[in-house]
This record gives sequence, structure tokens and C-alpha cells, in this order.
Amino acid sequence: MFQLNKTTQASSLKLTLLLLLLNSFLHSQISTPNKILFNVYSQLQKAKDYSVDVNIKVDLPFIRMLPINAKIFVKQPNKFKVESKSIAIVPRQGFDQLNKVLNDTSQFTAIAQSTETINNVISNLINVIPLQDTSDLVLAKLWVDTKQNVILKSLLTTKTNGTILTEYTYGKYFNYGLPDLMKFTVDIKKFKIPKSIAADINKNIAKTDDKEKKKGVIIIKLSNYIINKGITDSFFKDRK
Repeated sequence: MFQLNKTTQASSLKLTLLLLLLNSFLHSQISTPNKILFNVYSQLQKAKDYSVDVNIKVDLPFIRMLPINAKIFVKQPNKFKVESKSIAIVPRQGFDQLNKVLNDTSQFTAIAQSTETINNVISNLINVIPLQDTSDLVLAKLWVDTKQNVILKSLLTTKTNGTILTEYTYGKYFNYGLPDLMKFTVDIKKFKIPKSIAADINKNIAKTDDKEKKKGVIIIKLSNYIINKGITDSFFKDRK
């Protein structure tokens, strides 16, 4: 009788340990995407504000534009400003929309999809689905370098600007999550650009069935970051 109880207790202990391990495994699988995104967000938050010089090259269908120099100012959580002597086409989504999305994990569902190698770096592909219909973002696909805690590539589907693919290249400011180069591929029909340019583009696109002509590329090189020097809120209100 004693031997039977001892065996039963051992079996019960093994079952309990197995359930604990299973629960731990399932919990880790569920929390991993959120943890990855939290690490990315924490890194981005190191730069409370910054200014940066940018060189913008625009390759839009049927439009020729010379490279443009400008200056971009950003302040957490949602301040953004561009200063330029010429028309500067800058996809704001690449600078502050991800911060807005990742700010509150209760506002989205994160799902780990797969791993993918980008420029010899293994990245984790995570789908981010907003839980509120009021969000401009419909879906975000983020390819994350989990060692450096930076986003290597993002594919944002939005209500106002269609789909925007962004590819990031990092240099010495990677520890702030700030890139040296950003390449945007945008849907010309939906992406918001100055009306004078948009009218010309849409007029010409309507005459062609070439799908490639409906995509545009914007390449932004960033240099001379000035980080956490303090930018007042009033600076962003003073727009010309």
C-alpha cells in the first residue's frame, strides 16, 4: 500500500512538473512578440527629441525631381516638423507612426510569423493588428533584428496612405533606433503628396496599365543627428 502511494505521488509530481513546463512554454510563446516589440519601443524612447539633416531623393512615375536637402525635427510622442526651401516629400509614417502603435500593447495584437534573413541578419517577422477600428493603421508587418532591437523593414497598410514599405539601414545611432538611410516604396494613387504633383501623376497613371508605374520610391539619407537637446512644443506649432 505504501509503495502504491509513493508511486502515485511520483506520478502526480511528474504530471505537475509537466503542466508547469507546458504552461511556461505556452506563456513564453505568447509573450515573445510583445517582448520583442517592447524592446524596440524602449530603444526608440531613448531619443526624446532630435533634429537631423536629410537628403531626399524622389523617384515618382512621370515626375523628375532633383535631390532635396531638408531638416527634420521630431519630439516624442507625436511632434514632427520638416524645414526645407523646396517641396519636401517625407513619409511621416516612417518617423512617428510606429512609436504611436507600439506605445500601448493593449491597443494591438502581436503575432510572430516567421524568421527571415535581411542583408545577412536574421530577423523576426511580427504582425501587428490594431484592436481599434478608429486606428489609421490596418496592419503592420515588422521585421525585427532582436539582437540590436531595431526594425530592419516594415510594411504598413493604412487607411489614408495605402501600403508603405520601408527599409532601414543603421549606422552609429542604432542604439537609439535611428537609421542612416530609409527607403520608402509607396502606392502613388493613395500616398499623400503635394496636390500640384499628385494631379500630374494621377493624370499620367490613368493612361497606363503598368503596375510598376503605380509605385514610387523615396530615399532619405540622414546625418548630423542632434539628440535630446530639448525642443519646445511651441517650435512645432510655428509652421509656415
